[in-house]
Amino acid sequence: MSDKALLLDVVDLKVYFKIKNNKGLPWTPAATLKAVDGVSLKLYQGETLGVVGESGCGKSTFARAVIGLVPAEAGKVVWLGQDLTKLPHKELREKRKEIQMIFQDPLASLNPRMTVGDIIAEPLQTFYPKLSKAEVKQQVKEMMTKVGLLPNVINRYPHEFSGGQCQRIGIARALILKPKMIICDEPVSALDVSIQAQVVNLLKELQAEMGLSLIFIAHDLSVVKHISDRVLVMYLGNSVELGTAKALFDKPTHPYTKALMSAVPIPDPDLERNKTIELLEGDLPSPINPPSGCVFRTRCPIATEQCASTNPALLGSDEHSVSCLHTSV
Repeated sequence: MSDKALLLDVVDLKVYFKIKNNKGLPWTPAATLKAVDGVSLKLYQGETLGVVGESGCGKSTFARAVIGLVPAEAGKVVWLGQDLTKLPHKELREKRKEIQMIFQDPLASLNPRMTVGDIIAEPLQTFYPKLSKAEVKQQVKEMMTKVGLLPNVINRYPHEFSGGQCQRIGIARALILKPKMIICDEPVSALDVSIQAQVVNLLKELQAEMGLSLIFIAHDLSVVKHISDRVLVMYLGNSVELGTAKALFDKPTHPYTKALMSAVPIPDPDLERNKTIELLEGDLPSPINPPSGCVFRTRCPIATEQCASTNPALLGSDEHSVSCLHTSV
């Protein structure tokens, strides 16, 4: 990746929340929920970085911390040489022209009282108030055409559209400012499979056309494999493996990654029938009271006593790195 410009450098990012115990005594201290606990990564120009993991592993919280929607407890989010966590609110707000987000629920993320045209135009009116109404309308129509929406529906409301069309509206709203990076927070999980493919292909086309970088969060590993250049695997707020999509899907190294990859369906019926699925024992621990040492040790088939006292660092390169005491790349 050294031949591409570095856009985003996240260093040891931590996001903690204080949880009050309503059943406890008034002076009982609040518990600490470690939603993201020391995640580091780099994102390069034109690259798509997939982020995968079980529900509750901190994927969405990590994305919101990168864009500044939730405060970081510690760590750095360096965007084009500037640490976003240190910027005043006004300067951080200006940076949002360059970093936009597409949300999981396409209908819930759109204001039902606003027309499609007003929804897509809102970022332009916020950041470029001097644009005339005619200029705004022209840019909105051009963006609608680009994402596959007919400009003549500009005065309709979100409830008049399907889920896939609503997500296209959300994509148009995110792209209207011509950002450098888009964070896609499970943008296809609420859509039918055929519509998922259309939206993913649309994102790939727009990425190639506009030179976008993407952070793509998803549960569906098949979708992640299709769209991603590199993939980050998270577990209980920690990064356990990071590497190119080919490296992770062809030769997963961390025991958790192996279990995830073994669950991906194979199109060939014979291979699917004969493959070995690596089942994980036990339940996902609580992020309020995570295991000591390696957070995956309570479900890991190769855990030893050493794993209870040592939290392994993510070691390797941008091409492939892993966080495990008993495996390496």
